Parts: sequence; C-alpha cells; structure tokens
Amino acid sequence: MIDIPRYLLIGAIAVLSYMLLIEWSKFDPEAAVKANQQTQASAQQPSSTNPTSDFARDTIASSAEVPDTAEMSADIPSAAEFSQADMPGEPTTQVMQIDGLITVKTDVLNVLIDPNGGDIIEASLPKHYAELETPDVAFKLLEQGPRRTFIAQSGLSGPNGTDTAKGRPQFEASSENFSLADGQDSLQVDLRFTQDNGVTVVKRYTFTRGEYLIDLDYIVNNNSNSKWQAALFTQLKRDNSKDPSSESSSALGMQPFLGAAYTSPEKRFNKLRLGKIQDGDDINLNMNNAWAGIIQHYFVAAWISPPEQTSNIRVFATRTGQNMSRVSQGIQTIESGESGTLSAKLYAGPKDQYRLEEISSGLELTVDYGILWWIAQPLFWLMVKIHSVLGNWGFTIISVTLLVKICFFQLNATAFKSMANMRRVQPKLVALKERYGDDKAKQSQEMMALYKKEKINPLGGCLPMLVQMPVFIALYWVLMESVELRHAPWILWIEDLSTLDPYFILPLLMGASMFIQQKLNPPPPDPMQAKVMQILPVIFTVFFLFFPAGLVLYWVVNNVLSIAQQYVITKNIEKNAAK
Repeated sequence: MIDIPRYLLIGAIAVLSYMLLIEWSKFDPEAAVKANQQTQASAQQPSSTNPTSDFARDTIASSAEVPDTAEMSADIPSAAEFSQADMPGEPTTQVMQIDGLITVKTDVLNVLIDPNGGDIIEASLPKHYAELETPDVAFKLLEQGPRRTFIAQSGLSGPNGTDTAKGRPQFEASSENFSLADGQDSLQVDLRFTQDNGVTVVKRYTFTRGEYLIDLDYIVNNNSNSKWQAALFTQLKRDNSKDPSSESSSALGMQPFLGAAYTSPEKRFNKLRLGKIQDGDDINLNMNNAWAGIIQHYFVAAWISPPEQTSNIRVFATRTGQNMSRVSQGIQTIESGESGTLSAKLYAGPKDQYRLEEISSGLELTVDYGILWWIAQPLFWLMVKIHSVLGNWGFTIISVTLLVKICFFQLNATAFKSMANMRRVQPKLVALKERYGDDKAKQSQEMMALYKKEKINPLGGCLPMLVQMPVFIALYWVLMESVELRHAPWILWIEDLSTLDPYFILPLLMGASMFIQQKLNPPPPDPMQAKVMQILPVIFTVFFLFFPAGLVLYWVVNNVLSIAQQYVITKNIEKNAAK
C-alpha cells in the first residue's frame, strides 16, 4: 500500500524547501548572467570624462535621454499659466562659477551634484553603512564611476528648454559646499543659469532634516519679450551592474529583484527587471499621481510628479545599454514678464513602507512581499509594534514566532495528536504488512479498517502543516525584504540578522531540532520512505547554512516550540493508551 499521509508530508516538506530556496535565490538567471557580462565589459572600458557628450550620445541614440518637443504627444495637457504672486521670490544670493562638484550634507544624505546639468550623481546614506565592518563608510545608493552608473537626472526640454542633445546647462551656485546646520530644519541649494534670451532659471533642491525625500523646483523668470515654453523631465539612469546592497548577503549569490518600478492607471505598482528592459520591453503611459523609479534590495530611488500634473511615464533602454526610468511633465507656458515653477520630488533612501505610502500611492509596494502580501504586511506591523517595546529585532522574531505558534496551537495540536496516534498503532501496521506480504490490496483494506477502528485520520498530521505554509513563506518575505533587519544585531555572535550565521550555529541547531522532531513522529513503514525522511534534516541544514540568520532563528524557535508541544501530546496519548 502507498502510505498517502507520509507521501503528503514528504511532498509538503519538499515543496516548502523548494519554495524557500527559489525565493531566497530568486532572480532571472539569464538576466543575471547578462548583467554580470555587461558589468565586466564596462569595467574593462575607461569611464567617460565628458558627461555632456555621453548625454548627447544617449539622447540621439534612443528616444532622447531628454525628450524634445517632437516627442511630446497631443495627449500632453495644454500649458498652465502662472501668476507672479504664486511664485517664490528670486534668490538674491551671489553666485559663482563652479568648477568641481557641489557637495550637500544633511543628517541622512550626502549628495554630489554636477553643475553641468545639475544632476545628482551620488547619494550616500550615513544611517545605512555599506558593510557591517565599516560603519564609518556610508552606503551609496546613487553613484557614477567605474563600478556603477546610477544617477538622478532632471532638466527642461521643449522649445525653450535648457537641456538639448547639443548640451546641458552649466549652472552657477553660491558655494561648492552646503551643509545642514544644527537646529536647521531644511536646506536649499540653488543652481542658477541664464539663457541667451535673458530668461533666468534657478534649479532649487530642498533637503529636509531626517528626510530622504528631496524637493526639486525649477524657478523660471521670463525676462524675454516672448512667451517661454518647456517641460520638466526627471529620470533615473542605471547601467546593468549588480545590486550592491546584496553583494555579500549570502554564499548562494542572492539576487533580489533589481529593475524599474512604476505606477499605472491599472495597477498601483508594476515592476520590470533590468534584463527585460534590455530585451526591449518598453513602458509608455500617461497618468496623474505618476511616479517611476528603480528598486533594489532594501533601497529605492524614485521620481514623483505633483499629483495634479498629468505626466508621461517611460521605461526603456538606450542604444548604449543604459536603463531609463523617466517621468516627463507636459509643456508649460510662462508669458513674458512673468515667473513660473516646475516641480517634482526625488526619493532616494531605504524602503520604509510607511513613509513611502505617505509620499505617493503604490510607492510603499516597492517593499515587495509577493502574492502573500496580505499576510506579510500584518506580520510586519506586528513586528514593528513588538520591536518598539523590546528594541531588539532578534527577540522580536522570537516573540512573533511564539505568537504565530499560539495562533496555530489548536491546529498543531490536532496534527500532533494524529501523529501520536499513528505512532501508537505503528506496531499493528507493521504486523499487517508482515501478515499480508505482497497482497497490497488486502493490506490497504486492513489498514483503512484499522484507522477507522482506532478513529485515526491519516491526513490529520499533514493538512494542518499545509495550512500553515503560507504564513511561513509570508514571514520569510518579511524577514527578507525589511530594511529594518539590515545590519541588525541579536546577541553574541549574531551581529547581522540579514546575513548568514558566520559560525553556522543556528543552521546546525535547526537541523538537530528537525532530527528530534522526526524521532517523535511514527517511522514510515516503507524502508525507502524511512531513508528519505532520515536525510531531510541534512538537506534542510545545508539549505539553511546560506539563509539569513533571522530566518534560521525563526525556524529554530518554531521547531523547539513544536517539539515541546508534540512531546507533551505524545506522552499523554501513550499514557492514556497504557491504562
């Protein structure tokens, strides 16, 4: 007879193991290979020293890095007019020619701005260091150099735009260094450019204390004798290099999702892998409340348009192999003698889902929990509440595991009672097998009769475990996607719950606990099944050697609680059977 319950149990464990392994190492293998090949090729080529020529080359090569007037379709709304009273005043600070890069420092952001174009070519996060061993080195989200190109660009295109395929505006500023002083809540960095027709353009970045959200305003003072027309475009430009935030996450070479993310009229959150962009997938749509960005493990950069502004979202690859995630606004008209402002916002920081939700609808979904988000989000909320009390993410994981175990206590009790009863009648099952030998039909008939007589449900030990699997996987995603666990210590040797256990103590404890659990279960009657079950703890231990310590901690605690519950139930059933 085929032992259906046993095979279901083995199948459930195998499926769970496979899903965890796939989710842990989830990435597009072809895209990863392609990205690594392109990264190596880029590393072998000298980096460009002429950003203007690079900008023009990509502009001419692929749909224009800066969209020109011809690219603006009839779907773009008509120009909006502004009154002088609605506009912020012209800055009066004396400006000077800037030869080098402009440095901006706040409590949470260190930014480099290139005066040629006014792009943000580097953004590092002092609150999130690059490596656990180097807390004095801030993690770089945006950067431009031999290792990686990932920058935030913006400009004005159209009939009177400052940015064209021929060149970028060379801005002037009052200083090369800006810093948010103690007691200062915000910091304005003004870049000034005067067009040939006398129109002055001030590109203003506003930084706020404690914020990764940067305000961008183009303040245009039309001193010419004719109307001024241009459109604001904002875009993120990235090459195909790998995700720096997961380079040392695990020996399995974990590659979480890396690619563009954007909103659309149909769905609040959409994503497109870099490999798909390189394969020619092109996104082109118009909507209000528009945002588009590029996401990686733990961090996101995104441009957000004003909610009332109809904007064009475009995701595409240039002929030079760069990935573009762009948000372009419609052409605006400023009459002669008047002023106007074109605005957008840039978020460059960690995936703080509660803050992202406040910024724009759907942006919080860049913390991607997959199809089980409806389970994962309440679990994360629970973890945040517990952590606010305990102050340690390791003990928070233990507490959440305990609460989940309590929620499934009765369901687990049913499963363990079924297993204990199966263990109790195991000698009778062995006797039936010996009595009927090769007569599988008769053996099966007698076994079912025995189950009925003893009031045992052979599926009782499997189904409760299957019901809990979505919760296990949802919690897995919470532990994987939450930037709060990055570089978060627990106790003793566990200094980072988001990476593997350096001494593999937790995986070995997990394997030992799984082995003990097996001993509490009835042995399978089939020798082959018995061998499979014996090797499962070894297989799981090998898998978990490369899983983040936080996830392994959850499994160890879950197994220990299961062993305690199963041991008590088994002993009670055996004691009652002996009476």
